Parts: sequence; structure tokens; C-alpha cells
Amino acid sequence: MAAPSEQRIAVPIDDPNADTEWNDILRKHGVIPEKPPSPTPMIEEAILEGRRLAHENRLEGKDLDELDELEDEEEEAFLEEYRKKRMAEMNQLSKKAVHGSVYPISKPEYQREVTDASANGPVFVNLTASMGTNVESRVLSELWRQAAREYGEIKFCEIRASQAIENYPDRNCPTILVYKNGDIIKQVVTLATMGGPKMSMQQLDNMLVETGAVPQSDMRIVKRRRAAEDAEDERLAGKSIKTGTAGRRQSDDDDDDWD
Repeated sequence: MAAPSEQRIAVPIDDPNADTEWNDILRKHGVIPEKPPSPTPMIEEAILEGRRLAHENRLEGKDLDELDELEDEEEEAFLEEYRKKRMAEMNQLSKKAVHGSVYPISKPEYQREVTDASANGPVFVNLTASMGTNVESRVLSELWRQAAREYGEIKFCEIRASQAIENYPDRNCPTILVYKNGDIIKQVVTLATMGGPKMSMQQLDNMLVETGAVPQSDMRIVKRRRAAEDAEDERLAGKSIKTGTAGRRQSDDDDDDWD
């Protein structure tokens, strides 16, 4: 007599993650795995932590004048902590600000003033055009002077490209060379990738951060970025108002057509 064949009982499973009594029984007997923990508590915890950090760091990026304006809104002890922090940052920058202007250099000075000097920190070199008709070269020279004033701890140099490199074409000017520890760590030929003739200090700030010359959290970087964002918000708000006004005028004109 043949042995009866083994019969398998199909266990009905709808949604293994559903919170049902039947699923609890199946989990207890190992038929289905334990339900993974809900991510909701972790998400909520992350949101709360983000809000806490945002609240604690709400004064980051504000200078001493802006902190003074918040005296009626913030606790004095909290403001004082940030004032001391800003003063320490300013004192530190003041000690490092040994430059403060653009160094015009000649080819014989290049090794000493650029390559060798980069052992003490990054050196930014602007290779300028020989012709005054190069608009981008004039724009960068002006930004170079502003950057040298603002970032006194960084060395900014400038040299005519044809003096530094024989037969260097004017069409490749301006050219930016960034040296660190004797090596070129970044090279930018013309301002095509940096806004062209419309290049601003923000693009130069980005390069300083990218090359490690200043941190992303630098007050000068943060303040300029915040000012640009505020200006953009105002521009968009003004554009929205003008668009709305134009729409209302058009609607009024349409209504007049029916008079």
C-alpha cells in the first residue's frame, strides 16, 4: 500500500506587514518575519533634532551689528556668547591679515612670491591681458582688489600673462592660478565658467572655499550669500507684484471691452 503523499497546507497571507491577529500568530510561529520597526519615530526625532539645531544656531552668520539689533529679542547671555565668538573670530582674522592688497609681480619674483610663498598658505595669481580691451580681465582685476582687501590673510598676486608665460595668448586671459605647497591646485582659463563679464564676488568666494582658502562657514562668505539671497527674494517679490498688477490691468481692459 502506497504511503500517502505529504500534503502542504497553504497559509493565507494578505499583507505580512499588517497589524492583524492572524499575522501575530504567523510571526509567533516563524511563518512570516517580524514586522520591521516603523520609521515614523526616527523621522520625527530627526525633524525635532533639526529644529533644535536650527534654533541653537539661529545666530550663526550674524555680525556684531546684527547681534546688537537682537537685544530685545534674545537672552542677553545667549547674545553675549555669540558676541565673544565673533570677537574671537575677528581677532584671529586680524592676526592673519598680513597682506590686504594685490601684489604686482614680475617674472624674476614669481618663484619667491608665488611658488615658494604658497608653502605658508594658498596664493592666488591673476594672469592679466596685455590689451585693455579685454573686458573679463578688467572685471577680474577689480574683483582681485576687492578680495585682497576683504581677505587680508590670503595672498593675491597679479602679473601680465605675456610676462609670466612667453607668447601666452590674450584670448586665454584672464587666467587664474591657485598655488598651494608649491603646486598648482586649480587653474581657470577666462571667466567663461564663472559668469563671464558678470562675475561677482560670490563666484570668487566659491573658489576660495573650493580650494580650502576659507571655510564655508566664514562670516564674510555667509554674509554675502545671505545678502544675495535677500536681494533675490526681493526681486522675485517685486516681479510677482508687477505680474499681478499687469494681470489685473489686463482683466480691467477685458471688462472695458464689454461696456
